[in-house]
Amino acid sequence: MRFSVCVEMLFTDRPFLDRLDAVQQAGFEAFEFWSWRDKDLSALRTRQQASGLTAAALVLDTGQPLVAAPQPEVIRRAVQESLAAARQLDCQTLICTVSDPGGGEILPGVPRPEQHHNIVAGLKLVAPLAEEAGVTIVLEPLNILVDHPGYYLTSSAEGFDIIREVSSPAVKLLFDIYHQQITEGNLLSNLLPNLDLIGHFHIADVPGRHEPGSGEINYRNVLHAIDAAGYHGFVGLEYRERAAAGATLPAVIALAQ
Repeated sequence: MRFSVCVEMLFTDRPFLDRLDAVQQAGFEAFEFWSWRDKDLSALRTRQQASGLTAAALVLDTGQPLVAAPQPEVIRRAVQESLAAARQLDCQTLICTVSDPGGGEILPGVPRPEQHHNIVAGLKLVAPLAEEAGVTIVLEPLNILVDHPGYYLTSSAEGFDIIREVSSPAVKLLFDIYHQQITEGNLLSNLLPNLDLIGHFHIADVPGRHEPGSGEINYRNVLHAIDAAGYHGFVGLEYRERAAAGATLPAVIALAQ
């Protein structure tokens, strides 16, 4: 199983670029992060090359909330800028949210079917750009009960429906096990039949979004099932440590062994 360390949530006791060194020193091959617009990409690329790490994922800027009626030129421009950032880091997976994950209803009073339609239409604009660039866009459902009140896309079922409607090999789902445990549970029943539509995983435990193995999710069983089913992509470690920076990583990796 291939793990990627989210340096927005782990090794936060040190400057951002130094976190890549910490990831490499901990024995990992890949890192991921969120917004690229507030990063010095040239410096990040230099540090990445020095550490030999793969950039597993970064967040796609779509220029507008995807729940709103798509403005093609706005979306294409922002996506092309994100693809350029991804190329600079040789990153082949971009994480896509449908609205501001910071919370707040983006389109109050607008029927859900209309927002669903807008998401599909927006992703259909994005898909050819991703296909041409040879990257994968991964759409992320989030929970609204704890972390992201007002966010539109919560269920994996609707997420998979959207992926099928877009119908592009370059658009898949990011299945965040932490978020989906809070939203719907039934993790393996929901993800295993749709594994071909999943392009990335995130893991953290419930409650608290702490390290896997600290809460109610049987991560040993879940990770073994994903591996046995033939998943070959990255599993992103996106959790808050309750111990010293990096101290939880060996126990988390042991869950997959």
